Amino acid sequence: MSAADPLSILHASHYGHKTMPLHADLASQPLAHATALPARYYLGEEAARRDRDTVFARSWQLVAHASQVDGAGDHVVATVAGVPLLIVRDADGTLRALHNVCRHRAGPLATCDGRGAKRLRCHYHGWTYALDGQLTSAPEMACAAGFDTAAVRLPQARVAEWRGLVFVALDAAPPLAEILDGIDARLGTDALAGYVFDRRVGYDIDCDWKVYVDNYLEGYHVPHIHPELNRMLDYRSYLTEPARWHSLQWSPLESAGELYGNGEALYYWIWPNTMLNILPDRLQTNRVLPLGSGRCRVEFDFYYPAGGDATRRERDHAFSDVVQHEDVVICEHVQRGLASGSYVAGRLNPLRESGVHHFHELLRAAYRAGIMDGNAGAA
Repeated sequence: MSAADPLSILHASHYGHKTMPLHADLASQPLAHATALPARYYLGEEAARRDRDTVFARSWQLVAHASQVDGAGDHVVATVAGVPLLIVRDADGTLRALHNVCRHRAGPLATCDGRGAKRLRCHYHGWTYALDGQLTSAPEMACAAGFDTAAVRLPQARVAEWRGLVFVALDAAPPLAEILDGIDARLGTDALAGYVFDRRVGYDIDCDWKVYVDNYLEGYHVPHIHPELNRMLDYRSYLTEPARWHSLQWSPLESAGELYGNGEALYYWIWPNTMLNILPDRLQTNRVLPLGSGRCRVEFDFYYPAGGDATRRERDHAFSDVVQHEDVVICEHVQRGLASGSYVAGRLNPLRESGVHHFHELLRAAYRAGIMDGNAGAA
């Protein structure tokens, strides 16, 4: 390592009785010799701030389905890396991701999703903006010398749409097409066409968001944690295929029976916290949302072909809930283990945990970039 490499910075960090270089564990690791991230990256407010600044502020986040914002004035609210956003279709049909922060004194323009708004009015003092973010009126501001409504506009984040899913990005994320490169070719042109939203189910979990993502990214635990799911999948044929910014886990369906029928189970993870679970006649999107130190919320949106079998949908929801509760239990146990002071980063299984390794390599790269920019905090 060169002296300029942030990995050479030698502040001390204690592991029991050991002391090691502060950033040594952020060096890239070959899969055959890789270990997991150390516990401290999953613990405490500093870890949460690091993820906010180096991961979530610099990545694409799934925030909505296009059907929620298909008409002028339709809008959804979201928060990305601490920044409140208002995703809205303007009068010209352009989809925008406006900062939901009034330029007067930081009040909100909207506090919930809605339809058909004609304008955006701050709930605090009534400053009003057009749907494109331009300030149009500010009550009683005529007495403010030199104040010009035309000079005031809400900042905007980047916004992009893919197969009906709406993503936003605050900062220097690669183009969304680059993040998703290869998925369209694998799915085919008509996959997911005509699917409609069915419902959202959420789980609040006492674990760091990365613990949940780690768990998602490997089938190694399936025979031990998910007995019913394991009977449906062909574990011997279960494969993980990492790409640059996403990975695919897939397996033939062996005993899905009336629930899914024949076909494949495709589990896409998209950097850093979005999942697409695709089975015959079903799409489930997952968003893993950090809630601060040691907590996250996972939101599942279910989509099915229009006019599908309602009984089958209900059975799918029930089965999904069983699997998720199994995951919640083990993830919360893992978080407690990470916080115990006992854990030293263990070796990864190259065959079964290549997806976890891929995720950790992207995290290491993001943290290194944050160090170079001075935004990573103490690592």
